[in-house]
Amino acid sequence: MFAGLSSRLRQVSEKLRGRGRLSEDNVTDAVRDVRMALLEADVALPVVKSFVARVRERAVGTEVTRSLSPGQVFIKILNQELTRTLGGDMAELELRQQPPAVILLAGLQGAGKTTTAAKLAAYLKGKPNKRSMLVSLDTRRPAAMLQLQQLAERVDAPFVSFEEGDKPVDIALAAMDAARKSLIDVLILDTAGRTQLEAELLDELRHIHAATKPVETLFVVDSMAGQDAVNAAQAFGEALDLTGVILTKTDGDTRGGAALSVKTVTGKPIKFVGTGEDIEALEVFHPERMAGRILGMGDVLSLVEEVEQKVDHEKAEKLVGKLKKGRGFDLSDMRDQLAQMLEMGNMQGLLEKLPLPDNVNADALAKGIDTQVLRRQVAIINSMTPGERRFPKTINGSRKKRIAKGAGLQIQDVNRLIKQHTQMQKTMKKMGKGGMQKMLGGGGGVPPPR
Repeated sequence: MFAGLSSRLRQVSEKLRGRGRLSEDNVTDAVRDVRMALLEADVALPVVKSFVARVRERAVGTEVTRSLSPGQVFIKILNQELTRTLGGDMAELELRQQPPAVILLAGLQGAGKTTTAAKLAAYLKGKPNKRSMLVSLDTRRPAAMLQLQQLAERVDAPFVSFEEGDKPVDIALAAMDAARKSLIDVLILDTAGRTQLEAELLDELRHIHAATKPVETLFVVDSMAGQDAVNAAQAFGEALDLTGVILTKTDGDTRGGAALSVKTVTGKPIKFVGTGEDIEALEVFHPERMAGRILGMGDVLSLVEEVEQKVDHEKAEKLVGKLKKGRGFDLSDMRDQLAQMLEMGNMQGLLEKLPLPDNVNADALAKGIDTQVLRRQVAIINSMTPGERRFPKTINGSRKKRIAKGAGLQIQDVNRLIKQHTQMQKTMKKMGKGGMQKMLGGGGGVPPPR
């Protein structure tokens, strides 16, 4: 996300390096470049005009301190104005009310409402520790109900179905009653969408909203829809009392125009972003952190939080203890490491949170980490006996043949895995004997090439 915009904005700051101060002339050139970058990113024109006006006003005549270059001063101004445009402070879900707290999802067809409903249930089940119930109000598309029912099973959330002929408002009221009786904390209503805005759709949403009085009315929008997303956001914002926005499919959006436009257009905060197809691929939106990602500064805080949630700390501690005692890194340990990499999910999203150099592309790096290869390696290790995993040297030609057949792969794949394990084993042995400092050459530096 934001790959093109990030590159352009960093180029702007590069042009300002070496200047003693930010004059009106060089600021004018820089602001013009920023304006073009935002327009190419499909940011709404009113948002672009307001943004560049604020940047120009702050940048002209700004003195450069001893520790900062003009480029850094300009980046600081961009960072603060991007944060302001994206919403300023993080906006949490407001769920403090007598259960069930109702969350109403609205948006056009294809925006990802149904998947987002399940992702929200999975999110609420985690850190907030809230039990959710899911209900589909899309009476025109039985497939939508079936899809949500299947997703509800995946996230272990109760689901309320409807009969043919039931009205959306009646379904919602019945679901609220069922949620109260089942002591549900949050009721998530997945409403019908259309391929285009229609008065009938908006009227239906108004009736549902009036009947259920949701604490959160969230507009779900496809970030790749560009100006269409902005127009839809404006229409829904005028029809409903929205409390926030969820941006979906941000992993496929390289421009980011919707993210920079929708907060200004609706006046409501972006609360979540969908970062992939997995049920867990839903992130809380932090405007300041996102501004840093746009400017190539990374988002290390979000990365640390994600790792904390997904890494199995108990297994990691056991491995460290094992290495300290001088016991070997066997194939079961390797399988655990591979499984944890797969658990991390979207590699591109993770790499985008790192402050990578200008010439390093997170997307290209992510493509170098093939999750299919990782899954095949796990399958190979699963085809081994416990004894083979513990003592890889016992794996001879006939055993390799059996293991490859069990995994549905070739003997060459088994050989490649064993070679990789041997290399990892040597690395882990060095870490066990002297930690990272010894591994890096005793004095903490990088060892000379051999």
